[in-house]
Amino acid sequence: MEWVETTAKTIEEAKNAALDELGIAADEAEFEVLDEPRPGLFGRTRGEGRVRARIKPTQVRPKQERRRRSSSKDKAKDNSTATPRDTAAETDTSAETPSDSSAETTTAPKKDAPARAPKRRNDRNRTTSQEKTMSNDDRGPSPVSPQEVGDAAVTFMTGLTSAFGAESESELEIDGTEIDVRVTGSDLGLLVGPGGRTLNAIQDLVRVSAQRRLGDHETRLRVDVAGYRARRSEALQKFAADVAASVRETGSPRALEPMTSADRKVIHDALNEADGVSSRSEGDDPNRRIVVVPD
Repeated sequence: MEWVETTAKTIEEAKNAALDELGIAADEAEFEVLDEPRPGLFGRTRGEGRVRARIKPTQVRPKQERRRRSSSKDKAKDNSTATPRDTAAETDTSAETPSDSSAETTTAPKKDAPARAPKRRNDRNRTTSQEKTMSNDDRGPSPVSPQEVGDAAVTFMTGLTSAFGAESESELEIDGTEIDVRVTGSDLGLLVGPGGRTLNAIQDLVRVSAQRRLGDHETRLRVDVAGYRARRSEALQKFAADVAASVRETGSPRALEPMTSADRKVIHDALNEADGVSSRSEGDDPNRRIVVVPD
């Protein structure tokens, strides 16, 4: 691997620049210090730090002796090199039990034996094909109730907040298949994260945990921590109203920043109630965005 040279005010900064250029971690690099900054007057430093670095060479593993496997050709070769005495012994051994061989050859299968096994196999194949063609409506409702899913979500969030060392209370609200878990308490900011990204990840974990514990179910689960989603919804609705007013005034479409599906839904719902504008989504996640156009 070729060396790269970098310079900076300090040796540490030069090493970090070299790591960035190589795209590796510090424990994977090998450094050589070429120049060091020297102390000058009034506490200032003279010169710059210059280092060169490369990816640390890996040690070549010694070759291991592999045990040779015996093949069918080797076995045939061994048989061909057997002594006449061994061959005769094998012949005599096979000739010692003629009664067993004759008993096997004289036993005839029964002609009247019914062939039931293929029939059972055909019935089983027919049953499997019928199960595959069943629709979701024919299989009946999910055996898991929304209450069970909600209770599992509350248990998960209680354990999670306890692991963070925070005191919290969880409120469960169920409306048909719609399940809302609201967690309130103090010091819950870490569970929300910048822009609610940590909260969205936790919500996905709660869904996966409930599905693995209870099995497949048809519910829609939402998790809110410290009232973040309610405040976020109000802010997005106000933002949508401002965007609608701007588009109506300028008469030009406006593309918004990429958002999550939950935030896009709030924006779409708010713009549906606004006059003179409409909205659509473009792109693919995670870069899917809303475009507001004048009517």
